[in-house]
Amino acid sequence: MLLSKGFEVEMYTGTPQGRVVGLSDRIVADLDGFVREPDSRNVEYTTAPFCRYERLLCALVRPRVELREYLKNLGDYTVIPGSTLPLEGSDRFYRSDPNNPYHDYIEQTYGTTVVTASIHINIGISDLEQLMRACRLIRVEAPLYLALSASSPFLNGQITGNHSTRWRMFPKTPAHVPLFESHRHFVQWTEAQLVLGTMQNVRHLWSSVRPNGDRRPYNLNRLELRICDLVTDPISLLAITALLEARLWQLLNDPGLDPLEMSQLPAGNRAEELVVLTDANEQAAAHQSLDAQLRHWQDGRPILARDWIEEIYQEVWPVAKKRGFSCFLSPLKKILREGNSAQQWLKMHSGGLDCQSIITQAIQSMAEQERDLEDKLCQLLAA
Repeated sequence: MLLSKGFEVEMYTGTPQGRVVGLSDRIVADLDGFVREPDSRNVEYTTAPFCRYERLLCALVRPRVELREYLKNLGDYTVIPGSTLPLEGSDRFYRSDPNNPYHDYIEQTYGTTVVTASIHINIGISDLEQLMRACRLIRVEAPLYLALSASSPFLNGQITGNHSTRWRMFPKTPAHVPLFESHRHFVQWTEAQLVLGTMQNVRHLWSSVRPNGDRRPYNLNRLELRICDLVTDPISLLAITALLEARLWQLLNDPGLDPLEMSQLPAGNRAEELVVLTDANEQAAAHQSLDAQLRHWQDGRPILARDWIEEIYQEVWPVAKKRGFSCFLSPLKKILREGNSAQQWLKMHSGGLDCQSIITQAIQSMAEQERDLEDKLCQLLAA
């Protein structure tokens, strides 16, 4: 048996030349399964939770195929990769729902720093204390998932100097989120934030990882990894997800992997030191992704992100193989070898291509990949 997995996928819509155009009001009105973001230029779909990776592939690709066909009917529009507004448009907000007071707050408080596209990966864990332990481990390792997924080196037609411009500018909220020591700690902290106004509602916890469920913070049933940039290649996304699931199985089998227990940082203020270390690692990963030098949560030693990922990969490979999903984990090696989207795009830029040409090529490559997957998708749906 595998853990249940689901995705929240945010994507930009626009022209084949890379100009982002707000169409979410029309998409949401005409297509089932799509929901608005505060800015109309991106739209979100959510997959149902599945245990089998084959079904996840279908759930990821099918809405995109449907969206792409719908956009063609509207005009010369398509789906655009990347996690920031790559060529233009970060100077103003395009409201998708002018009458929504929460959207009022978001626009007035954060502006276009929240106009980004990302992937949220949800993994089902029903036991509350196991879930909190899982959140602690994945929180301190979240920078590695950002390093694998980085896809936003451009903003407004310029190189920003960061591989994940999205995470460098995204307003994490509240500004300080502790490493939750228990479910009770999470409940008390959330209730306090709502009273203080640092959170507007229970959804207003914008951190790299959070516990999630139908009645937050009380009824929880899944870990939500929120740090990843948009990964448009479904095979790569499933590989990143397989790494996450295998790591969680490793933790479920060995609760001693809990950073609050295993870390060698001073016991007196270990939880706080782990948060400081992790926040710095997130910023380093946003800057240089796989080539970032991080500090390991176990003892603070310096380690390159790609080397740390390789270490975990070797640890969890037997776990994935035993549970029958190692074939979905193995494409991770290709990301480590060839680089994430941001690194590939920056290499193209160093070769002489401008930002628009790179994004235009990426749009075409994404469409071609979808066409290649459609045959496999049909076979899986028929199975």
